[in-house]
Amino acid sequence: MTTRWRIQRHDNSAVGRLSSAAQISPIIAQLLLGRGIEDVESARCFLEPKLNDLRAPELLPGCTEAVDLLYDAVQQGKRIAVHGDYDVDGMTGTAILVGCFRMLGVDAQYVIPCRFNEGYGLSEDTLRRLAVDEGGDRTADVVVTVDCGIGSVAEARLARELGLSLIITDHHEPGDELPDADAIVHPRLPGTDYPMGGLSGSCVALKVAWGLLQKASGAKRVKPAMRDYLLRAVGMAAMGTVADVVPLLDENRVLVTHGLRCILENPSPGLDALMRVAGLTDKKALSAEDIGFQLSPRLNAVGRLEQARLGVDLLLTDREERAEELAQYIDQLNETRKTLQRRIERSAKQQAETNYPDDDPALVLADQGWNQGIIGIVAGKLAESFKKPVIIISLDESGLQPGVGSARSVPGINLHEALGECSDLLERHGGHAAAAGLAVRTRNLDAFRTAFYEAVERQAEKSDGAVPLEIDAEIPLAGLSLETVRHIERLGPFGEGNPRPIFCTGGVQLTEPPRTMGKGDLHLLIPLRQGNNNKRAVAFFKAADWAEDLAAQGDRPIRIAFRAEINHFRGQQSVQLHLVDWQPEAGDDDA
Repeated sequence: MTTRWRIQRHDNSAVGRLSSAAQISPIIAQLLLGRGIEDVESARCFLEPKLNDLRAPELLPGCTEAVDLLYDAVQQGKRIAVHGDYDVDGMTGTAILVGCFRMLGVDAQYVIPCRFNEGYGLSEDTLRRLAVDEGGDRTADVVVTVDCGIGSVAEARLARELGLSLIITDHHEPGDELPDADAIVHPRLPGTDYPMGGLSGSCVALKVAWGLLQKASGAKRVKPAMRDYLLRAVGMAAMGTVADVVPLLDENRVLVTHGLRCILENPSPGLDALMRVAGLTDKKALSAEDIGFQLSPRLNAVGRLEQARLGVDLLLTDREERAEELAQYIDQLNETRKTLQRRIERSAKQQAETNYPDDDPALVLADQGWNQGIIGIVAGKLAESFKKPVIIISLDESGLQPGVGSARSVPGINLHEALGECSDLLERHGGHAAAAGLAVRTRNLDAFRTAFYEAVERQAEKSDGAVPLEIDAEIPLAGLSLETVRHIERLGPFGEGNPRPIFCTGGVQLTEPPRTMGKGDLHLLIPLRQGNNNKRAVAFFKAADWAEDLAAQGDRPIRIAFRAEINHFRGQQSVQLHLVDWQPEAGDDDA
């Protein structure tokens, strides 16, 4: 698939009015208007989110009931188990609730399932182990889920049979039937109208912890030690929110804005150690990208490599020596993850280029030995590179079990719909428009590939077959001063629902051929010139795709689409461009 640039048009008079009324720069007014923010009050709330803009716990559906039940359990000395998930959202949410119970004097246990042996979510085997251990003794009276459980209908029935009190906190899409739990906390609970349905699992857990500590304090204003703990919890919930790619709008924007400050100013020993190994401790301000590209991959690595419990251990420990030990080990696991990822990516890319025509509407690639915890990342990388939906399937070496696959899409192709059309060839599938998981028998693989390609092609025929690239504005390189980019940074934190602005400009030339950089020479450093203005651009993970074609341009002009950021190096600051796409100047008519 090709890329089609869609440049947003702007009403200059509206830009001027908002700029004047809100006393903001024209570039900020223009970008706000592009995000649908048209009045002064909305602009203020967006640019200056306040922590007290977070909605009170009792407003979240099911939270009051859950808090009452959990507080009674604490008072009665009941044994509590927190059941989380193996991703960053699940780990941080689990740590928030376990830490809250510790504040209340309860040493709650926590359970994180193994991605490979147990899979996602609450399982009947886990409930049986929590109800009665190998010695025949009950180990838990109350089970609280984090980031899972909304689909656990059969498991909820079993919990009742086992005499376990089950409280579900989740944010995933509810099904037609809700579990018969003692309480369900969920921002989109059927029959309710909570204003922000896109909370992360860790934010839902934060609201429960906040409500519990208010109840323990007997007031809306919690005790000082509890307030300090909640501020740390805001930082953890911010990590889960960014990592789970929920929209950074409304409450999520408030949470992440203040959570970034909380992480930097008052981190737990574990987060402090993790920031050191990630090289973030010298930063004056953290960004959502620091979480997304530095902290989250390290925590996610432990889940991908079957050791997710270590992530919760890191977040909860109050011993600096243990924190350092865990952070170093987690960093090593992340390096292992990177090695595995590069190996699978090379193998999958070779398979794609060797076995499948360029004009196939999608890619379904499969092999034995591909790590199930890594294939989702690889699918995302290849979808970006090939500009088409990609499914990576890890086949069972014995052939007895279904292959497990991860799918990633491109704008304009809905994976959930496409997989639904092929469901008779799959053992199971789930997910949403952009990302999904599936299981398929080896004997059905070829038929599934054909059916999936046909489903994708039907969707592509409804469009022009091009992947849209949304561009916020055209701006010459001379207009990107440090001051301008600092103004643009005010729109952060950037992420899902509030992407970092993408700009474009034409008449740009390379002053010398691009150079590879970084470990493995995966990235490109590209010196650019437009008129008398020089800028340095980087293109991450594009060396294999772009180096040769860019070098072949010589001094012929090109058009570039890019994000502008401030580069900090040896105490100096400069504007750096992150190249998103490029095309020869002759392609101007196609934009």
